[in-house]
Amino acid sequence: MRPYACPNCSRPNHFEVRVCPNCAFTLGYDPDSDQLLFLGDNATTWRDAQGEEHALLVCQNNNAYQICNWLVPAVGNQPLCLACKHNRTIPDLTAPDVPARWAKIEAAKRRLFHTLLYLKLPIETVAEAEANGTSPGLAFDFLYDPVGEQTGTVQITTGHDAGLVTLNILEADDVQREKMRAGLGEPYRTLLGHFRHEVGHYYFSRLIEDTAEVENFRAVFGDERISYDEAMQKHYGEGTAGTWSSDYVSAYATMHPWEDFAETFAHLMHIIDALATIGGFGMRMLKWPGHEEQPAVDFDPYHAPTPELLAEWGPFAFAENAINRSMGQSDLYPFHLSPTISAKLDYINRLLQRAGEGDIAPKLGQQIAA
Repeated sequence: MRPYACPNCSRPNHFEVRVCPNCAFTLGYDPDSDQLLFLGDNATTWRDAQGEEHALLVCQNNNAYQICNWLVPAVGNQPLCLACKHNRTIPDLTAPDVPARWAKIEAAKRRLFHTLLYLKLPIETVAEAEANGTSPGLAFDFLYDPVGEQTGTVQITTGHDAGLVTLNILEADDVQREKMRAGLGEPYRTLLGHFRHEVGHYYFSRLIEDTAEVENFRAVFGDERISYDEAMQKHYGEGTAGTWSSDYVSAYATMHPWEDFAETFAHLMHIIDALATIGGFGMRMLKWPGHEEQPAVDFDPYHAPTPELLAEWGPFAFAENAINRSMGQSDLYPFHLSPTISAKLDYINRLLQRAGEGDIAPKLGQQIAA
């Protein structure tokens, strides 16, 4: 995403900031106006860069746990911000290291929601979805796994079920997550990646499952009606985890059409958000083979056609890898986008753009009832 300037001193800041490192004023993010606001000079009302006051309050999770920098309207009866209100279960915060891990998880989740808001995708809570008749709603369980921490054998599985995303907070421990990444032969494993993947499952349920759109999905990803349990046993039992063909963005994507969709959905989110960041800094490159002009993100990545996204992504992905190698690190983007993968990305990108415009296929039962 683009950098956010401190409204008091104009210093660029990261999205997670709560206190400006330059002027030391308290900062908060207002998702409605998409800007940072500040408290300073003993003021009790949030102000923007023009000095205009905003009737907002800090999210209750900031008051209670100091882990959120989003703001909520002062009027109404919603103490939690647009991201935090989706939490169904938070972890046991009395256990050592759990509060710090949960803070990392919430920071990653807010980045996810920033993208979903920009894409204008439906993000109803369970209660909102039930009231609107648009189930499933989206909810999160963040669970502490003490046995897994002590023994190294994970007891809580990160996953999605009918709108409920469960995340084992051991994923927020860098050492534990790296062990799992290496053990599964994955080139990439992050908290933000988990969120994007599991929410990909949610949008399959929300936008495709039990609608006429499912036939278009099957034409691209295959028939999801095959046994998931058998596919999982085959994937892990035959030792195929860690290998994949050029038709998939990861080994895990080869297991089942559901996972292929979720992995490709997450990959599209990676590309869109990275391009938005590059564009936010005004970066551009020198000439690149096949480009008549200098590669640059002079368009809106959240609503751009897939060919435009991928055409600009290629050069910048190469540059990112080159920068990482210059620091002695492995490639930041260890992937290759084949024509088949690009077609899958295009299907999801077009699906999300239609959904952002309100063009969502009704559930077949609702369609018949109408």
